[in-house]
This record gives sequence, structure tokens and C-alpha cells, in this order.
Amino acid sequence: MSYEMARKISMSRSVLRSDVAGSGPTWIPLVLVLGAIVAVAYADHLVVPISLIYLCILPIVVGATFLRRVISYGLTVVCVLLHDFYSPKGVNLGLRIFHNLTAMLCFALVVYVIRRYMEQREALATTVRQQRDDLLRDLELAAQVQRLFLPSAKPVIAGLEIAGMMHPARGVGGDYYDYFPVDARTTQIVVADVAGKGVPAALLMSATAAAMRFGANHDRNMLEQVQRLNTGILLASDDERYVTLLIAEIDTHRRMIRYVNCGHNPALLFRASTGTLTRLNSSCPPLGLSAEEICELVSADLSPGDVVVFYTDGVTEAGNQLGEEFGMERLSAAVRSGSSLSAEDLMSSIYNAAADFCGDDFNDDVTILVVKCDFDGSSTPSS
Repeated sequence: MSYEMARKISMSRSVLRSDVAGSGPTWIPLVLVLGAIVAVAYADHLVVPISLIYLCILPIVVGATFLRRVISYGLTVVCVLLHDFYSPKGVNLGLRIFHNLTAMLCFALVVYVIRRYMEQREALATTVRQQRDDLLRDLELAAQVQRLFLPSAKPVIAGLEIAGMMHPARGVGGDYYDYFPVDARTTQIVVADVAGKGVPAALLMSATAAAMRFGANHDRNMLEQVQRLNTGILLASDDERYVTLLIAEIDTHRRMIRYVNCGHNPALLFRASTGTLTRLNSSCPPLGLSAEEICELVSADLSPGDVVVFYTDGVTEAGNQLGEEFGMERLSAAVRSGSSLSAEDLMSSIYNAAADFCGDDFNDDVTILVVKCDFDGSSTPSS
């Protein structure tokens, strides 16, 4: 016998309704309701001048709410029989029969109304659960589609070691990262963060990702890419939605990084030769706020062993129970302490540090992308 069949048989034998049956003793509600009915009937016997039978409505309502249909209607018969048993015997038979039938019809109507209400509530709960399950399936499908925009394999790029991850806060998220070759010696790297979370942010992120990939294949000018993307976001979103973006190109031949930072968190450039950290700060406002996006292209030299860490604010704004944020200082310390690790291990180390700090309870999407420079093959990443 399967577990599901055994569960259904057990529920059919229970005196409680299926949606309220629990693991505890099922007979307790029935005993309490019967006890209340007997108490009312006995009080009715003591108070001879007036009938107290309609005080049984309260236990009848409780029984109809928690007990099975057959038992609920059966309790109305029990009420009438007990009332008739304790009633004075000298009352006219016809009057007693009329009184008992009236009470039974009243109780049955109460049970019917309560049962109808409970059945409608159960039907509504079932519909809500089904809609919730359908929504969860749709969200999972959306998450699968969203993951298609993210890199699916480690890149094989001479002179660079790249590792990236995106952890959505709600199944689907508004973060995006990507990397792809521009030519034989240049790699373009993109990290973006859509304002907000959930499905609206995920939709705008997908549009941003599609536009970036199209621009990478047809445009070689990052400033023009940013301007075209800004125009598209203005047309596709409302005034409350905007995108922060950091787009960079690393030239392994010239050992240089060029970037445009549109209101995004500053990437961290760790220089292996000096052990210092440089911030690749914002040079223009986020995309989608104004039709005129005046940006500046910034460049910096790179050396073997240097590490560039891109991230979104889900990392620095991860908060602990004391209301403290992970912040730039802790992030910088994690980059310094893990600078000798491989790109993959450094990425994991940063994420684990933030997760330990906030108890693995991130309030926002988390994206981390690490680029390690190995231009002449001299760096030896270790774990």
C-alpha cells in the first residue's frame, strides 16, 4: 500500500475534516462538542420553565467547522434526542414533536450554512494553491531563460583568468554579467544591475543583456554602446527603472583596461606589485534616467598578477542582524587576502565572506566577477 493511499484511508477514518486533520488525537474535538451538548441538555433539564436547546447552536457551529459532514449532521440529531429525553414528560406529544423538528431543522440549516462556507473557503484555498504553484513554475521557467543570458562555460582567453557568478534574491533577478572576445587580444566584460528586484527587474535585465550582446557583435565603441543602450532603456521602462552598468575592455597585448562606469559600484583593481587597491569609479549617471548620457572613457594599465573584481551592491549592502553592511572595507580585505587565489577561488571566497556576514540571507541579487591577469604566464594561482 502506497503512502498516499494510506494517508487517504487514515483521513477517511478521522472524525475531523481533511483540511484540519493533524497528527494529534482526532477525537478531542468530538468529545468537547459532545460534552457541550450534554451540558446544555442537562441544564435544560434543570431549568424546567424555559427551553435551552438553542444554546446548542454554539457546539453545533464548532462541530460543523471542524468535524466531518456526517458527524456534523449527526450531532443535530443527538441534540434533539437529548433535549427530548430531558424534557418534561407531561408536555403535549404533538407540541414536543413540532418543537423537536423545528430545532432539528434550525440546527441542520446552521450546519448547512457553515459547511457551505467552509467548502467555498477550501475551494478558494485550492485555487490559490494552484495559482501559486503555476506562478512558481512560471518563475522557474523565467529563471531558466534568464540563465541563458549568463555565460555557461569558463572562457578560454589567453592571458586572462575569468570567473563569475550571479545569485538572485528571488529566483529571478535584475543582475547581469557577461564576457566575450572582441578580437584576438581584447575581451569585453559587462556587469549591470537593474533597480529593483523580482520579475520587473528580470525583464529589463533580459532586454539589457540582449542589447549588450547585439552591441558587442556590431559595435566596437563602448561610448556608442552605452548611448544606444540608454536610448533603448528609456523607451522600454518607466521613470522608476534604471540600470547601472560597468562595461570594460581588457587588451592583453597592450596590458590595459578601458572602461565606462554608468553609476555602478566601483570595480576594485588590485595591483600585485604594490598590494594596493584602486577603484574604477563611476564616470556618468545610470542608464535610463536621461536622454543625454554624457560619459567618459577611462583607462588604466595592468600588470601580471593584477586582479580586477566586479560586483553589484548585493555584496556590499549585505546586512547582518545588527544592521551593519558588509561594505567596501570588508570587500577590500577579502580581495587583498585572496589575491593569490585563482579567479574561481577568489570569487567563492568573496561570496562566502559576504554570506557568512549576513547569515546567507541576502536582500538583493549578488553578482561577482573576478578577472586575474596572467599575461606572461607568471602567476600561479593556488587554492
